[in-house]
Amino acid sequence: MTEPGIVIFGYHDVGTECLDALIARGSRVLAVFTHRDDPGEQIWFKSIEQLARRHGIPVHAPESVNTPEWIDRLREMKPDIIFSFYYRNMICQDILDIPRLGAFNMHGSLLPRYRGRAPINWAVLNGETETGATLHWMVKRPDAGDIVEQQPVPIGPRDTAQDVFGKVTRAARQVLERSFDAIKHGRAPRRPQDESKASYFSGRKPEDGRIDWRDDAQRIFNLIRAVTHPYPGAFTDVAGQRMYIWWAEPRPDGAGHPGEVVSVSPLRVAAGRGCLEIRRWQWRGGPEQESGAHGLRLHQILGQAAQAASA
Repeated sequence: MTEPGIVIFGYHDVGTECLDALIARGSRVLAVFTHRDDPGEQIWFKSIEQLARRHGIPVHAPESVNTPEWIDRLREMKPDIIFSFYYRNMICQDILDIPRLGAFNMHGSLLPRYRGRAPINWAVLNGETETGATLHWMVKRPDAGDIVEQQPVPIGPRDTAQDVFGKVTRAARQVLERSFDAIKHGRAPRRPQDESKASYFSGRKPEDGRIDWRDDAQRIFNLIRAVTHPYPGAFTDVAGQRMYIWWAEPRPDGAGHPGEVVSVSPLRVAAGRGCLEIRRWQWRGGPEQESGAHGLRLHQILGQAAQAASA
């Protein structure tokens, strides 16, 4: 049997790992469609483009594949299967209809929960204890197609979004490896998603990292670990300056008004309930520091944090 021809739309670590899994099993990958790296984005993840080029696979990175020209070119490629592995753009129905064996997407959650953008960051921010990777049939609605297979992964109480992303990436590869034979023989399972359990989240912007000190300490801690390095970070504005908090520990005690400094050593700031003990921080434009290692310029925080941070 001739190996089915595959076109991949991919980016990020999940895209790279899943392409590597297909290469390792000798799959016939016809082309990879990806994105040009954004110079304004911190690129901390692997490059699917570099992996594809090392193996002689043609790479394309159009602004949009949903044009008559690219739709015609994809039809000429005659892929049997299309995979989307963390590709950031929607793919039109005309393209999804091309492969005879189907079009499939790998999503970083246990669908139908956390459809949409940044599912891992949202899961950490919301204090979830579990997420996962789901391979599903692609349909017009994002992340709504029938499930082929999924694998859960735990979210530890101190895991950052990057920690969880590593777990989900490994799970995605395993899901693909277990599912591929059924897909290439036209026997991919189809388990409809339960719409009553569906949730949808939009993309996140750097401004979404602003701390609201009226939230309880655990909620703020979840925000910090959801957007700490390599993401843009959680922040508060103090006396006209932006302070990024890269790590902190929630404490159940520390009565005070939200945003009020209730302890200088260790540095603790009151939340709506409990407080946050700040461990790693950075003034915008300055070096990242750890509490106790350098002066915190506390004169800029005392008396200002409550007003600025909860505004």
